Amino acid sequence: MSYSQITPQELLTLKQSHPELQLIDVRTPAEFGEMHVEFARNLPLDRLDATKLKADLKHDPLQPLYVVCRSGGRSKMACEKLVAAGFENIVDVAGGTQACAATGLPIVRGAKAMSLERQVRIAAGSLVLIGAILGFGLHPGFYGLSAFVGAGLVFAGITDTCAMGMLIARMPWNQRAATCKA
Repeated sequence: MSYSQITPQELLTLKQSHPELQLIDVRTPAEFGEMHVEFARNLPLDRLDATKLKADLKHDPLQPLYVVCRSGGRSKMACEKLVAAGFENIVDVAGGTQACAATGLPIVRGAKAMSLERQVRIAAGSLVLIGAILGFGLHPGFYGLSAFVGAGLVFAGITDTCAMGMLIARMPWNQRAATCKA
């Protein structure tokens, strides 16, 4: 079993003829509050419990369940998780919310939030810099911090998973939904 993929344009066409279509957005509540497809439901990837979702979701298992994130990485992980839990007919929205906005899907916009990817770059860069400064100024053992972060980035690139990103997604500022503009 696997999942399929759909373009935002195809999703728009389907939504017009199937108003009951269900779309889940797996980004953090803060990212979701900043901008989301009007008919999307927020279920953050780090809290996505496929078994509980199966019980809670008023969803006909024969109908597709559409999944979206910012640009496609997290939605693929969510699709894999849902398929592994026994969901059938899972559909990933190619290009994510950014592509949906560019296509003309109805979008709800809220207050600007810092993307998770940007937060990870800031945190990783800060830790490397701190390790280098402390290694130079206090003790060479602190260079290990920079090496550890570098190894983590290599691992994240190879496996397409990011432990730091998952940790940062759980921070309180990423759990609050941004306020929507009127």
